Amino acid sequence: MNKKQWNLLKGYEQMEEQLFLYYTSDLHSHFENWPKIVSFIKEKRAKHLKEKQHMLLLDNGDHLDRVHPMSEALLGQGNVSLLNQANYDVVTLGNNEGITLNHDSLYQLYDEADFSIVCANLHSSDGDNPDWLRATTYRETGSGLTIGIIGLTAPFYAFYEPLRWTVEDPYEALEREIEQLTKQADIIILLSHLGINDDEQIAKNYPMIDVIVGGHTHHLFRNGKEVNQSILTAAGKFGHFVGEVILTWDHTQKKLVNKQAYATQIDHLSDDKESAQLIQEQTIRSNQLLDQRIANLQHPLEVEWYRITMILQRLTDTLLDWTKADFAMLNAGLLLESLPAGEVNYATVHRICPHPINPCVVQLTGKELIEVIRGVLTKTFMELKVEGYGFRGEVIGKMTFAGLELDSKIDIEGNEVLKTVTCNQKPLDMNRTYSLALADMFTFGQLLPEIARSTSKEFFVPEFMRDLLVQTLMKYAGND
Repeated sequence: MNKKQWNLLKGYEQMEEQLFLYYTSDLHSHFENWPKIVSFIKEKRAKHLKEKQHMLLLDNGDHLDRVHPMSEALLGQGNVSLLNQANYDVVTLGNNEGITLNHDSLYQLYDEADFSIVCANLHSSDGDNPDWLRATTYRETGSGLTIGIIGLTAPFYAFYEPLRWTVEDPYEALEREIEQLTKQADIIILLSHLGINDDEQIAKNYPMIDVIVGGHTHHLFRNGKEVNQSILTAAGKFGHFVGEVILTWDHTQKKLVNKQAYATQIDHLSDDKESAQLIQEQTIRSNQLLDQRIANLQHPLEVEWYRITMILQRLTDTLLDWTKADFAMLNAGLLLESLPAGEVNYATVHRICPHPINPCVVQLTGKELIEVIRGVLTKTFMELKVEGYGFRGEVIGKMTFAGLELDSKIDIEGNEVLKTVTCNQKPLDMNRTYSLALADMFTFGQLLPEIARSTSKEFFVPEFMRDLLVQTLMKYAGND
């Protein structure tokens, strides 16, 4: 239906028009919920088509997560197939799309996409951006309203740079694009994979943005949140909710007169058969790709979260040797299962070490290193349950060290209390700066403040800890 026909049918000069936006965010490859999401979307699409209402379907990033074998084996291409099948209109990139794939895999990720990809603050470092990458996109309704959509992703500078991508300050990118959006669009939507704090700040500073679709921090707004003149929305994580935004445009006043936002739980819905079938087909293909023999173990390798095991010690030794750091430490919670004797394939390695966690080296003084060691030895730290930071396990577990000798004792509360730390039988120099290799999860937040505060951090990308586990198994398979 063209604009003239729509105007004659609706008489828009004296009427209000409703626009419907639906979105997903932070699915993290929880495909068990995807067929229910598609079932919900199909029902809504049929309803709006029947009632001649404009609808857009959006995704706010972190749709993929290499914790899932399908996303691991297909490097996100399976996620794109699912988005295509569900007829998405526009998506943006989350950090799991941006920093868990090597440069070429991300460059090619959306080559077959049937939807638009917007991310205003990400560029290829060599200036050769993929054809699919746009800062903004525009959609026009049957009545001639123009909807402008911009995407922004979390600026993990230290990860993007070695992957040969340049991630820009999101506020600078938004400032650059907002004038053109305001000129060209009647309604402005921001797909923000920045987190709740940035969303609120943007709403305060940019009142011309009508809708901010939020994510990254996995927050949930069941009924939206109004900040300044924007409505903030968020649908949590893992696909338990689908976000919906209803916008009412008054053609007489030529402005939005109402904004509503909801997050609808979809766990109770029936599965869409077509999407379930596609997941099944891609799972079979993924299992075939991951069935690559790595090693043949002569003996089982035990994994326990609260004691030092042979496999974790050898993995820590590999980390030390690979990074060329002074010392290394790894937590037992990184390994989720023991390995039986016999053949080990890549699928097994992925299953027992599924985290999108990279090796990292930080610089610490001897004094800071001692404080870190004291902290990680406590029972409270070992038993800490962690969500996020790339960690996909249960608890942190016991820390294993390489390059250091620890002398400790167990107190009456079950804590391991540090007595001395030596290297080659010599005490650490409290004022000297040492390099410590570890899993990058400890550089975020306040798990270990001394490490988070370090001004020198080197992230090794695109290698994950499981890539070092592969090396370890290949090296020690014959003499385990």
